[in-house]
Amino acid sequence: MTTTPLPSRSQRLKAATATIHDTLDRRIMALDPFSSTERYIRFLRAQQAFHAALAPLYAAPYLRALIPDLAERDRSAAIVADLADLGASAPVIADADPVEPVDMSTALGWLYVAEGSSLGAAFLLKAAQQIGLSTDHGARHLAGHPEGRAAHWRRFTARIDAADMTPEQEDRMIAAARDAFARFRALADAAFA
Repeated sequence: MTTTPLPSRSQRLKAATATIHDTLDRRIMALDPFSSTERYIRFLRAQQAFHAALAPLYAAPYLRALIPDLAERDRSAAIVADLADLGASAPVIADADPVEPVDMSTALGWLYVAEGSSLGAAFLLKAAQQIGLSTDHGARHLAGHPEGRAAHWRRFTARIDAADMTPEQEDRMIAAARDAFARFRALADAAFA
């Protein structure tokens, strides 16, 4: 008799956030952010507000101890450079308060959403290229990692899977990831208002 292996923590997190993630993806595409440079700038402003809010997490020593390459994963400087390429300033969007360093499981939920967006950025980069942008101009933050998007993502999820976490902490991580998806949706809605 064979047994089915239990899903990993990162697989459980993906399953638990699938609905809100899919809803956000549909909402973003409905906003048509790649139909013009002007609409793309709005998308960038939402991205910048979201990633700037996560800056305290990328700088937190306890998270860097768990994820040694965390600092290099922060895409906020690339987003600011993308805005500058397009002659746009950083946004002033309500609900962009920083996510203060919190317990590890909550922080991992927020970072899961930010890092997952890097994995999905391959599709977005193709759309950005259709309006004349590239990883050298206007779409730096959509560039893949030199080792490859999938390998970079697997390295991150391996850290989530290896983290010492109780079931209650895992529940907090899931709730935090859902909060992060909801926060990005609110920021995107504000940017396109």
